[in-house]
Amino acid sequence: MAMGEGEQSNQREMWIATDALVKAPGHPFYCRLNQILRQQGFDAHVSSLCEKFYAETGRPSIPPAVYFRMLMIGYFEGLDSERRIAWNCADSFSLREFLGYSLVEHTPDHSTLSRIRQRINVETHQEIFNWALKALAQEDLISGKTVGVDATTLEANAAMRSLHRRDTGEKYDEFLTRLAKESGIETPTREDLAKLDKKRKNKGSNDDWQNPHDPDAQITQMKDGRTHLAHKAEHAVDMDSGAVLAVTLQGAIVGDTTSITETFGMALENLEIISEEAQAAGHLHPRWGDELVADKGYHSNDVVSDFSEMSVRTYVSEPNRGRRRWEGKAEAREAVYANRRRIKGARGRRLMRRRGELIERSFAHCYETGGMRRTHLRGHPNILKRLLIHVAAFDLSLILRKLFGFGTPREMANAAKSIIFGVFAVVGSYTARYHHHDCKNTFEPLFQAAA
Repeated sequence: MAMGEGEQSNQREMWIATDALVKAPGHPFYCRLNQILRQQGFDAHVSSLCEKFYAETGRPSIPPAVYFRMLMIGYFEGLDSERRIAWNCADSFSLREFLGYSLVEHTPDHSTLSRIRQRINVETHQEIFNWALKALAQEDLISGKTVGVDATTLEANAAMRSLHRRDTGEKYDEFLTRLAKESGIETPTREDLAKLDKKRKNKGSNDDWQNPHDPDAQITQMKDGRTHLAHKAEHAVDMDSGAVLAVTLQGAIVGDTTSITETFGMALENLEIISEEAQAAGHLHPRWGDELVADKGYHSNDVVSDFSEMSVRTYVSEPNRGRRRWEGKAEAREAVYANRRRIKGARGRRLMRRRGELIERSFAHCYETGGMRRTHLRGHPNILKRLLIHVAAFDLSLILRKLFGFGTPREMANAAKSIIFGVFAVVGSYTARYHHHDCKNTFEPLFQAAA
């Protein structure tokens, strides 16, 4: 018998027609997300906004709606970099279906995403964020009366070992070597440099050092105690629904009492944009922006006084500063005392609990499970573009959670597992009781006879 006779051949067809390719049914989560995007006219709105950034002639580019969808995938899948987003979109049938790409089409790579990000300005990304807020308002998920503000740090895409002196341009090791030679050590070793560096004061000053690859990154201490180059992201959150009304990006060492004015002001601007349609439909509180909630890091005489002049009721936790002196500060005293009375009341205590719940939740979803605790872009404009769409996806997840009961694919999968395990638990409990009852009926006559 010749070799191979009687065995099944492994020869495959060399060419396959495109209409014969297997089509994925699509992920249920992304099918529902696409349904919401279509209902809200997302593609047409994005195309009209981005038309000015595209030329009528030249090589065709990807539709801008695809670009923004891919950035949303970064949030829903917890992907930290544009490169990982591009890889996942190329590998996944479900994500291809969500983007509108067939198996014979190439999905955009990370360089394409980078070029489009550089082409579309920050203001357009902000308008997409405002579009998401309008979608939330239509689903009655924005009240806007009480706004909570808090901030967190994002690790920068820059290394401490790459720092340069602002005045001389020296690297860190070069600077230490020069100091060692000036102190009399002709050929300093690594140990000598370490000892010299340990004795110096203010060695991590942002006034003296910067990273040449990302000048916007600043040296700061992270919440886990490590020292890194970082940025500061600040959220303004609706204290009724948990929706993020505004997100701003600042230097990591900018004080909370300084940045709160910009973030709260941005929230008011965004509410102003959506107020006409939302108030007409009864989805926005008539006194939006009336109250401010923040932790003790935002408390100062100027902050409380400024918001009091704006007729904004503040619920800002007050640190223990001991006995205060108010000579010549009558207005500040009245504002501080009024804020103190409010935070000690029942509503103030309730808002403080809600602040820890809602604002920290937005940080956990956007930066921990959302994958943006460490940035992979450099420069505040680039990071802010990604951040605005990332947080807009978080806001859209609130609509999905309201309509379908889950806000991310992972949450949907966990819900399905819970249902399956619940069914097995009920069946197992019923089976155990049935077997117990059956055994009792079988052996009970024998026990009676023995007695």
